[in-house]
Order: sequence, then structure tokens, then C-alpha cells
Amino acid sequence: MTLKEILDRCRKLQIHEVRSENDEYHEIVIYNKDIDEWSRVLTALLGPARKPKGVEPTDADLTLTRASGGIRANQTLFECEFPNGTIVAKFWPWEDNVHTTLKMALLS
Repeated sequence: MTLKEILDRCRKLQIHEVRSENDEYHEIVIYNKDIDEWSRVLTALLGPARKPKGVEPTDADLTLTRASGGIRANQTLFECEFPNGTIVAKFWPWEDNVHTTLKMALLS
């Protein structure tokens, strides 16, 4: 599984902004109105959220996400191991309640 393959599964969903896009890291801004659909796709590909929104992160969650900015209680974390590495995906909701940053990384 690659980060591009994940985004290809979501191409019908609107993206507000593409901030970074390469083989190891994607950062995009999405609309909260589509968050349920993004969650559905990520759950189908990566499994249920490792750390759901509203749950305090564990030390293991913090270690896993350190290189990509960490993880907070109001954020969601997905993780799945693949032969080519571990993919992590995080929802970082904005205070405007309209946007969320989706950060995805391929960890080797």
C-alpha cells in the first residue's frame, strides 16, 4: 500500500489544499463535512483508529508520531503495517470547525 493509493481511493472527495506530496509523506487539508467518508476509507485500508479522537495518546502513540508532529487527545491516529513499511494517518482538526489537516506518512 502506498500513500498515493490511499488518496486515489478518496479522489471523489474535495481537498481544500495540498501542502506536501511525496512517496513518504502527504499533508492535505480536507473539509470536515467529508470527515466520515475519509474515516471510512482509512478504516477500510488501515483498520480502526489506533487512537480515536478524545482519547489521550499513549507513550507508544507519541513515539510513533514524534517525527510527524506528535499526536494530541483531539486528534485521530490510524496505523497499519505493510510489507513496504508502516503507514500512519492523522486527522488534525482546525479550530474553525470547517477544516482538518490529514497527515499521512510511510515509516520504514
